[in-house]
Amino acid sequence: MKKTSLMLLVLTMVVALLAACGGKGASNGGAPETGGGAKEPETVGTEGGGEKKDVKIRMFQFKVEIAEQLSRLVAEYEKETGVKIEVETVGGGADYGAALKAKFNSGDRPDIFNNGGFSDLDLWLEHLEDLSDQPWIGDLAQGSGDGMTKDGKLYGMPVGLEGYGYIYNKDLFAKAGITELPKTFSELEAVAQKLQDNGITPFENGYGEWWVLGNHFVNVPFSNQPDPDKFIQGLYDGTEKIPGNPVFENWVKLFDLTLKFGNKNPLQTDYNTQVTDFATGKTAMTQQGNWTQVQISNTNPDINIGFLPMPINDDAAASDKLQVGVPNNWVIYKDSPVKEEAKAFLNWMVTSETGKKFITDEFKFIPAFKSIPVDANVVGPLAADIMKYVAEDKTLTWNWFKFPGGEASSKKFGDIMQGYIGKQLTKDQMLDEFQKTWESLK
Repeated sequence: MKKTSLMLLVLTMVVALLAACGGKGASNGGAPETGGGAKEPETVGTEGGGEKKDVKIRMFQFKVEIAEQLSRLVAEYEKETGVKIEVETVGGGADYGAALKAKFNSGDRPDIFNNGGFSDLDLWLEHLEDLSDQPWIGDLAQGSGDGMTKDGKLYGMPVGLEGYGYIYNKDLFAKAGITELPKTFSELEAVAQKLQDNGITPFENGYGEWWVLGNHFVNVPFSNQPDPDKFIQGLYDGTEKIPGNPVFENWVKLFDLTLKFGNKNPLQTDYNTQVTDFATGKTAMTQQGNWTQVQISNTNPDINIGFLPMPINDDAAASDKLQVGVPNNWVIYKDSPVKEEAKAFLNWMVTSETGKKFITDEFKFIPAFKSIPVDANVVGPLAADIMKYVAEDKTLTWNWFKFPGGEASSKKFGDIMQGYIGKQLTKDQMLDEFQKTWESLK
């Protein structure tokens, strides 16, 4: 997402946040069928007392952290309309992209699924329904549809706005006597040493997950380039190289720091273990995003947490930033016999009071729609910190959806980084392998 578009998006969200906080009060609240392409068309149920018809929409989604909440949401939709929605979730440690391709190759094609945009949009474009005429288009926050727009047409509805960095345990920081939060690499190193000196493991590294490495962590040296889009284009046209790039060189120092002060066996630490260990106070910091808020809060409702940046140098102004972007999008299979019903559901999800309340109160998402108010007390401290960083123009872009080959490159990057962690590769060999991967897939 371009910097200007992201800022417009975020400023819109901040206005919504302030409006919600200043109002009279915020809302409080609490096996797939095969042969999808061969189903006979069905008629949609109607809201507002009309006849409810027998319809089933099949949704295939990857956000494991909202699986339970999404099931409750679709149950509410069925109550109102009679339309059944069958949700299948594949994510976390599982390979969503490979599972989605397998479904399409077998003919078991879902009606609604996820797409990351940019190169992922190009990969799936032939299967996607044009959503440019949908009623929610005018409510989109500025810039939130960038990754799903092609030749003037919009093919996806953004899930929301997310950010990531190092989530930290404020109570463990206080226990170690840390009063100043680190904004530079040297300050982060000093904080890690002080935590360790006080018997606290500084980092919980979930490096058994390729996406923690190959999407989020490797994004750091891309987002810290003076012009990320220009650098990426340079990799495509051969005018830029990863080996020898000073930003990548600095990033490896951060990588080494997390390994030096991290948990044992990071290559055996999966997503669930990473989040659970952090939530139960076993470590002081972990690289994750606000999508973990629900699981962390469910594991430890009393935990006191916030976000830290992921600095790769000692320039405080450049380093004190969070990685912020649109994580994914809802898309509709263009040949689905129930695609109109699928469109109706997506519209309901972002326009009805029930749907909007689930997005903020239950999913804990920062919405990508101007009309959905955001209350920091509802979405949680992680989302609140993201909103604060955005308001202060301290954000870095998400870039892995722009990599060649879509998810294939990210997975390969993750494999290479795991080789570095396991000492099968040196720093120079890791960076050389990054370059070879880009060349082979571009």
